[in-house]
Amino acid sequence: MACVEPLVEEAAKKAAIAWLTVPGAGPSYLVWCAWLGGSLLVVSGPSEQAAPGLADATTVDVTLRGDHGGRIVTWTAAVERLDPADEAWAELVPQLAGKRLNGGTDLATRWAAECVVTRLTPVEDAPLAPMPDDSQAAPPKPSPATRLPKRPFRLHKVRNARR
Repeated sequence: MACVEPLVEEAAKKAAIAWLTVPGAGPSYLVWCAWLGGSLLVVSGPSEQAAPGLADATTVDVTLRGDHGGRIVTWTAAVERLDPADEAWAELVPQLAGKRLNGGTDLATRWAAECVVTRLTPVEDAPLAPMPDDSQAAPPKPSPATRLPKRPFRLHKVRNARR
């Protein structure tokens, strides 16, 4: 097993979610994940989360957050699709299914039939991404669900406490 940067390993062990940036696939997106066997595992497919571009990628950038909610580290990961016939599937996927809170019964069998389980392994000797100069905040995407807020409803007048 390759030597993993301690910061990456500690952040990934505590992470339940990660942001993936797939080269050429648009903006970063959030995925549910779990750190098992020195890699981050992500499930995608029907009735699971979408992971656009992940199946065709060879590497992705993974961003993890800390307890404070802010970015801790961004690292480059090699992308590998797990095959249900492999030893790695038999070892890792039952553990991954056990970490899933609302999975139901026989989750690993459904994933084998319908979904893709992807292993994201840190690339050895790849530098960690530096902290960005800006906030990396993006404006919200347009949606028909948004509306202009109205003034707050007040049943009674609010008295000025300074009097």
